[in-house]
Amino acid sequence: MRKTILSLVFLVGICTSTSTLAQQLAKGVVYEDVNKNNKLDSKDKRLPNVQVSNGKEVVITNQKGEYQIQVDNETILFVIKPRNYKVPINEYNQPQFYYIHKPEGSPKLEYPGSEPTGQLPKSIDFALLSSPENDKFSALIFGDPQAYTEEEMQYFSKGIVDEVKGIKGMEFGLSLGDLVGNDLSLHPSYIKTIAKVGLPWYNLIGNHDMNFDVKDDKYSDETFEKNFGPSNYSYNVGNTHFIILDDILYPDPRGGKSYWGGFRPDQLEFIKNDLKYVPKDKLIVLAFHIPLRDIRTEDKKELFNLLKDFPNTLSMSAHTHFQEQIFYKDEQDWKQEKPHHEYNVGTTSGDWYSGPKDVNGIPTSTMRDGTPKGYAFLHIDGNQYKFDYKVAKSPKERQIDLYHTKKVEEGVKNRAFLYANFFMGHKDDKVEYRVDNGAWKAMKWEETIDYNYIETIIKIDNAEITSIGKRPSIPEVSKHIWSVRLPNKLKVGIHQIEVRATDLYGNVFTEKSSFEVIK
Repeated sequence: MRKTILSLVFLVGICTSTSTLAQQLAKGVVYEDVNKNNKLDSKDKRLPNVQVSNGKEVVITNQKGEYQIQVDNETILFVIKPRNYKVPINEYNQPQFYYIHKPEGSPKLEYPGSEPTGQLPKSIDFALLSSPENDKFSALIFGDPQAYTEEEMQYFSKGIVDEVKGIKGMEFGLSLGDLVGNDLSLHPSYIKTIAKVGLPWYNLIGNHDMNFDVKDDKYSDETFEKNFGPSNYSYNVGNTHFIILDDILYPDPRGGKSYWGGFRPDQLEFIKNDLKYVPKDKLIVLAFHIPLRDIRTEDKKELFNLLKDFPNTLSMSAHTHFQEQIFYKDEQDWKQEKPHHEYNVGTTSGDWYSGPKDVNGIPTSTMRDGTPKGYAFLHIDGNQYKFDYKVAKSPKERQIDLYHTKKVEEGVKNRAFLYANFFMGHKDDKVEYRVDNGAWKAMKWEETIDYNYIETIIKIDNAEITSIGKRPSIPEVSKHIWSVRLPNKLKVGIHQIEVRATDLYGNVFTEKSSFEVIK
């Protein structure tokens, strides 16, 4: 018996020793790269009080700009960009703020991950570039580029990227996942395409960017990490703290098939440790792929608990291929009196590159809720924010689409309706209409489908439209449509309709059309 106990003690000692060897202490310096040679030298300024993370713990540099933090054989170290600094970018405008430490490389997968990185360097240094920032700035936000083929990547390039190439006045760009559609060999093509915008471009992982041939969620982002860096990270711009997260659990822990929205414990630990260094008055912007309402309940509760002492928060998501303003209140486990706003952003691929092609051969790709494909602008001023949505290949003023009966019989009770799809709308917004410059009257918010979208599908099915990308998907009940019955007590002739909508931020948009009263 004593011999058995001694053997067990010996085995435990070996396991403990192996575990200890797997953990190493990484050291390095965060510095201002004064001469911009991406190398720490005597001319550079070492930066104190800058956070560095291993994806779970967060440490802070000392007065000499030095840090040390634990790593294992599957760690990505990254610096949390402080205010008034930029991180270097590579030739494709990808921010270079991380170091991959995988001595043995990634597991063997269909789409390769990282090659072996070798022994831990003696010093892992992070360069920063001085760049004064304002509290007021803007960022360009893309939802789901999601090209499944090189042809669709060209649709993305010509239909979206070409429109914003060289855009001015933006601090950075961010894509909200599903950068490609399952074929991860398209990641390099996406990187080259998005580089043409000309902005430092951040990315987060979507459920179509994952390695599907894994049995553990921690390996589902190996190819993403190789191509884009950590799938959970944060950075500061002005008075705003951005937290970028992977909220996809794959394989689904409930049965091993498909995926489930949620966070692993180490991710929640990272958020907790990250927020320790964030002043309470800052605006906290979280970005992830799957909307919070669709993730695991206990994970959403824990996230909301971590945010309960921060009065200024915002979330951005994509994934759904429609557009919606979502507000979480106490009945959705939010811990503050002021609801938490999540903008579920419309996608740059729209309805997966479907529908009629335009004059340049690019599918119009209107989304299932009637929102035309496009992209968003996030405008921040201090700890306040607002959004604009831009319909691709349309004037910026296009914020409402109308559908209505074209001919109304004079004096006869009718079922002729006017529908207004206000793309950025929320049910609490004010939407009104008037006829022939008369008095403004309220329209009623209604959960219904977009009739313009249905009309397009019918024309395609009847072969009235033959040049298409793919047949559009079935319609989705929209959360931003208002309706009213058209008046019939009007003189015979053409009558003008005008609709105006006021959004969450007080902006007013209008759209006009006309209908005819007949005998």
